[in-house]
Amino acid sequence: MLISNEVSLLSKTLPMTMHIDLNSCFAIIEQQANRLLRGRPVGVAAYDSPRGFVIAASYEAKAKGVKLGVNVEQSRSMAPGIVILTPDPAKYRQAHKLFKDLLLEYTPDVTPKSIDEFVLNFDHSPSLRLKINQQATHNQAMKEIGLEIKKKIKQRLGEWVTVNIGIGTNRFLAKYAAGFGKPDGMLLIDHANIRKWYKCSTVQARSLYNEEVHECATDGENCKAMSLVDLPGINTRYRKRLRAASVYTPIDFLNADINTLKKIVFKSIVGYYWYLRLRGHEIDTAKTKRGSIGHQVALSDKTMDIIKLERLLMKLCEKAGRRLRKDNFYATGVHLYLGFDQYRDDNNVTQAQTVKEAAGFNLNEFKKWSHGEKVPYRLYSTADIYEAAKKLLHQAEIVRNVKVLSVTTFGLLPWDPEQLSLFEQEDAGSFTPDHDYRGVNARKKVSDAVDAINNRYGEFIVTPATMMDMSGEILDRVAFGQVRDV
Repeated sequence: MLISNEVSLLSKTLPMTMHIDLNSCFAIIEQQANRLLRGRPVGVAAYDSPRGFVIAASYEAKAKGVKLGVNVEQSRSMAPGIVILTPDPAKYRQAHKLFKDLLLEYTPDVTPKSIDEFVLNFDHSPSLRLKINQQATHNQAMKEIGLEIKKKIKQRLGEWVTVNIGIGTNRFLAKYAAGFGKPDGMLLIDHANIRKWYKCSTVQARSLYNEEVHECATDGENCKAMSLVDLPGINTRYRKRLRAASVYTPIDFLNADINTLKKIVFKSIVGYYWYLRLRGHEIDTAKTKRGSIGHQVALSDKTMDIIKLERLLMKLCEKAGRRLRKDNFYATGVHLYLGFDQYRDDNNVTQAQTVKEAAGFNLNEFKKWSHGEKVPYRLYSTADIYEAAKKLLHQAEIVRNVKVLSVTTFGLLPWDPEQLSLFEQEDAGSFTPDHDYRGVNARKKVSDAVDAINNRYGEFIVTPATMMDMSGEILDRVAFGQVRDV
């Protein structure tokens, strides 16, 4: 395949993208909030029981080997004296909001990638134009803005909070650059130094990192090849494919021709996208349409009791409904998922289990049950979502204790603008009287009013009666990945 010079060469566009990563987010926010934790190993775990997994570790804990996925018992042996905390989502969301408000002072184009990561585009940044008008070069101006942001973060979020900043010609290079010099590093990568930084390993580059020069000090033996999985977006499955094509390092990846990537490694257009991405061309700015909103819980007290499951389902529907309404969506369908415990409870054998076993079924094969249905009316209020999900729950074959319960609303559409009918809706075909347009619209107003009260005075101040005394049943959590509901 012939490739144009424009595509085959490294992108020489100005680096307009900045990736900012809050270092050890949950742990460092806890250290900022409590001075007694500073300088000590700290781990934030989903649960503080011995088998609970650490989801964030301070740098003091990381230095002793504590990292994501290590359980509490292991972390205590690795780092004697480590302080284990359970998550405080309200605190992390507040830091996220302060963080975002600060970044919006520099550019209107700010995209949260997770609770602790943001991508900034400076194409329409007044701050960047001002610095260039003051005789700064483009790269100097971007670095000055980065240093200003670091300074303001310490003023707004606290003196213990540090961030890593990466600057590049596309999102990929900016995120890659943000991985160097941790904690509190900053690096700009463009066509002039890209090959050097593809050659440096993360560990080697950390020792070679120079904050003023922002470039690798040598191309020699001290800068050995880094791992493919250090590149954003490359997992072990992709690494296996690349190695099969004799691509072992990031610099090999950069040097691979487009035919190798497209026809041998990825066997699709994805190879072409990686060819562009590695060279600094931007291809990752497309926004995906939101198709579903859901909520899931892992049950500490596994159960087959339908009444208990209904109560848990109600709270999941309330959480999902709050997020749905916040973005002014309504759903046209609901999906229910049940994950079963694989251990038989001989003290709680149901008729369904007895019948299936008598019929020769192996209950170990029943690991999950899931089903989704579309509805002919708008799912907006918690009550409507719950009734649709409850109907699915009563259809489920529950043959073992449920350990995971999940509800998802799908087929999302914006409530506004609404298409109004010219005719009355009281006898609207398959709609029941409760689900005609007037009924749904009335419940929308009630739901919005209740949400407004809860937003002002605290979550679950006003709740359905079914959720009374359930404050500890489903804990508040901050999801990893794309943040849309903070």
